[in-house]
Amino acid sequence: MSIVSEFREFISRGNVIDLAVGVIIGASFNAIVKSLVDQIIMPPIGLLTGGIDFSRLKWVLRPEDPTTEAVEQVAIMYGAFINTLIQFVIVAWAVFMLVKLVNAMRRKDAEQPPEAKPAPSATETLLMEIRDQLKVQNGLQDGAPPKA
Repeated sequence: MSIVSEFREFISRGNVIDLAVGVIIGASFNAIVKSLVDQIIMPPIGLLTGGIDFSRLKWVLRPEDPTTEAVEQVAIMYGAFINTLIQFVIVAWAVFMLVKLVNAMRRKDAEQPPEAKPAPSATETLLMEIRDQLKVQNGLQDGAPPKA
């Protein structure tokens, strides 16, 4: 099998395509959550904390030296980290709710009794009776070999 045909077989499997769709939707969901945190959740929190912009909070380890271009500021950006933590909590909550929903649906399906098989049609019933009668005539009872 050539590598191209093997790759084609691999990529056309349903679970690989499902995974790709999940990754694409996850990336889009991440953008939505980032916008939600940065533009909706954090501004009111900043307002309540006296106008602090959390994304710009930092701990400066070495300040920038304006006299030389070679010395750049070194800082720990803990405000951006706080934003990322909030985004993570939102994504984790959404995934938790999705898993909870799927588990509830699975439990509901497991609780339902299996569907009863439909009654055989008249033709099927007649064929089963003929089969059983042939077994009796040939000495075959319950699949056992004929007695000699």
